[in-house]
Amino acid sequence: MSLSGKKIWIDIEQPKSAIMLNSLCKMFYNEDSEILITARDYDSTYQILDDFNVRYKKIGSHGGEKLEEKLKTYIDRLKQLFPIIKKFMPDYFVTFLSVEGVRITYGLKIPSIGMNDEPRNEPVCKLVHPFIGNIITPDCIPIELYTKLYADPGKIIRYNGLDEIAWISEYIPNPDVLKKFDIEKGKYIILRTEPSYASYLIDKIKPEKSQISEFLPAIFKEFPNYKYFVLARSSEQKNFLFKELKPISQEKNVIITRYLPNIVNLCFYGALIVSGGGTIVRESSLLNVPSIEFFPGESAPQEKFLIENGFPLEHIRDSNKIVERVLEILNQGPMPDRFKMSSFREKINQFENPNKVCFNFVKNRLMKQ
Repeated sequence: MSLSGKKIWIDIEQPKSAIMLNSLCKMFYNEDSEILITARDYDSTYQILDDFNVRYKKIGSHGGEKLEEKLKTYIDRLKQLFPIIKKFMPDYFVTFLSVEGVRITYGLKIPSIGMNDEPRNEPVCKLVHPFIGNIITPDCIPIELYTKLYADPGKIIRYNGLDEIAWISEYIPNPDVLKKFDIEKGKYIILRTEPSYASYLIDKIKPEKSQISEFLPAIFKEFPNYKYFVLARSSEQKNFLFKELKPISQEKNVIITRYLPNIVNLCFYGALIVSGGGTIVRESSLLNVPSIEFFPGESAPQEKFLIENGFPLEHIRDSNKIVERVLEILNQGPMPDRFKMSSFREKINQFENPNKVCFNFVKNRLMKQ
């Protein structure tokens, strides 16, 4: 039986959820559901949705690094969302960690479910957990990290895998990306800045800065003919890197940008991924691409899960050691089977896809109504 006539509201509040929930939306569309997608202006969220040709409503923005501004934008977004959702009256609400969405659906008594692999985001978790219907979380993250942030253990759904498997399991390499960016496979590096506006990093790093400025010049000196894609999360980070990386920021093979389309494809054909955040290195290591994370904190359980299961991910915080390891990887060159789909597909198929877990749960609940 299909879900014809059932209404689903999906709120997308950041780039990761735009990528992750895209295939989930398709699952509901294939069941003839009526879907309302709303999205918040944060980082590259809108650009990703536009690349996917997703129809959505633009509602609200991110509050930046100050808690007071986060509160203000939360209030403003609530005001914008409420009349839209009241009119649509969904049968189910699906989210990653939308504080506004969970609050509205709780008030309107609409069933809700969310995916949460980031209990480090304590302020958001504390606002979401008490009001959401169910939370889907990876087995590798201790359940205590959720329950101490007010999650009801009876409402937590566990699965054997990671969020990134939701889209990596469907990925098919497309070499056209090489021609589009005028690059050779295995001859370029992607670098991603830290998520410095995230609530869990507010007191650890200034929002406009990035450690990339400390280690990229030494890498460029040894491999000046490689191409370097430096992906900043904000205009402030982008401007900081242009200034701090002079003169190499003026080189034609050094691209500092806020957005890169086809990011998974670019990761797959790259020599190496280096990031201050977790999502892109989880993606790339699942694709069997050498990956280094320099997040200024403890390794997350997801990273430990990947390392323990033999995926090529390392967490290195010291800039000198990052340079040393990057040069070692580049000098070794890619493994013989690195650019074959078989190098990653069989391995990740042994784990669960959280989108399928979410879809099956929601469908079963709706079919019982």
